[in-house]
Amino acid sequence: MKPLPMTSHSPWLEDARRRVAATPLAPEIAEVGHVASVGDGIAMVTGLSNARLDEVLRFETGQLGFAQTLDADAIGCVLLDDIGTLEAGAMVRRTGEVVRTVVGTSLLGRVVDPLGRPLDGGPPVEAKRHDPVERPAPEILDRALVTQPVQTGILAIDSLFPLGRGQRELIIGDRAIGKTAIAVDSVINQKSSDMICIYVAMGQKSSAVSRVIDAVRRLGAPEHCIFVVAGAASAPGLQWIAPFAGMTIAEYFRDRGQHALVVLDDLTKHAATHREIALLTRHPPGREAYPGDIFYLHARLLERAAKLSPELGGGSLTALPIVETDAGNLSAYIPTNLISITDGQLVLDARLFHAGQKPAIDIGTSVSRVGGKTQAPALRETTGMFRLDYAQFLELELFTRFGGAPDTRVQKQIVRGERLRALLVQPQSAPLRLVDEVALALALREGILDSVPATSIAELRSALPDWLDAHAATAVTGIARDGRMSEAIAAMLRAAFAGLLAQQAHHG
Repeated sequence: MKPLPMTSHSPWLEDARRRVAATPLAPEIAEVGHVASVGDGIAMVTGLSNARLDEVLRFETGQLGFAQTLDADAIGCVLLDDIGTLEAGAMVRRTGEVVRTVVGTSLLGRVVDPLGRPLDGGPPVEAKRHDPVERPAPEILDRALVTQPVQTGILAIDSLFPLGRGQRELIIGDRAIGKTAIAVDSVINQKSSDMICIYVAMGQKSSAVSRVIDAVRRLGAPEHCIFVVAGAASAPGLQWIAPFAGMTIAEYFRDRGQHALVVLDDLTKHAATHREIALLTRHPPGREAYPGDIFYLHARLLERAAKLSPELGGGSLTALPIVETDAGNLSAYIPTNLISITDGQLVLDARLFHAGQKPAIDIGTSVSRVGGKTQAPALRETTGMFRLDYAQFLELELFTRFGGAPDTRVQKQIVRGERLRALLVQPQSAPLRLVDEVALALALREGILDSVPATSIAELRSALPDWLDAHAATAVTGIARDGRMSEAIAAMLRAAFAGLLAQQAHHG
């Protein structure tokens, strides 16, 4: 095929002339530096004397990083990408920007890295806008009281340690005793609520993250969830910005008057990454080799969780940070810091976990500082004495082990406590609706369960939701509507429960 003749009137040539004529010929000033050394996710850069703290730098090989330290002779730059072919001598340019991430509704249902780049094999995310990962927390006057509940579907939490929209509740315990399971079950239970859920994984194994994503996709509402992943193999810079990026993504929805729930899994690994970066960039070490700003790091992160005032839309951002302890040591440096920052903690006990009490929440050391103010009225009415009753039961049970026949009153308390303990044992990925929790609490409070063997409680609980839908639909609808229980609804629940017990006794 012969090439087309290139005449002076060729449309292609005319278009090229127009583009050349429209190109500005003004001089362009660029400040260029060079890599002095690179390794372990850190590049030491020279020649950029005007660079600012946290400014994004671009390397000639395509990687991005941000300035973490500004020394007199060099800049400590934390890489946001793998080192790849980057080596000493490579050129570095300033961008004049801080680290930003993608925000917007196009993220819903996606798995992305902290910069908003897709990890699920899907198309690039259509950015609503790019917001800085570091943003100031709402001021006191911009906040409202935390009064709306976050229903986790876990009876032990909703009845004893209720969570509110805008709260920061720490989940703390040893390795592999159900911390992530509690957070994931709370996300799954939002499938029928209006909350947007953001799960942030930092430093986690890819297999563990995959199990979380699969569970939410199978049992929850993934179209209302966003997964921000910076795994163990990711660059340290990505792991460091991951929780801040998750908060920024959630703030987009909060600032529009919506409600967001952020799970930070986990801040122990984030603290270790911060320590690693600080040591590599020559920050002076402090206690346990952590830099002196480790408390400020997590404080400025978690302070961004808040319930906004009605004037600002009334949206909320609830945070569930997770932290790992070593041999149950709550007085270690990072756990102590986070306990003092958050509005309460759910302490998981390895002894309870191995004894089969799951979720293994330690009633004595766990607390929610918001308390019953956020509970649905029906649940608050029926579970008001649960924590005290359970604490008394544990003491009585301990004393009766020394022998002796307890009197009738003590025996009744022990029977009631055994049923309460059985109720608080709940299988993973089986959240309860509010009406189910209210019905179970009502049955326990009024002694309906006293005649039921503790070993039959699990079977009764699993059969309850379908039974209530079939035999107490009005009560189900009423409690779901406003969270209140009238005497008529209570009577319906009692009758439905009696029918379920009779049906089980008949088949038993």
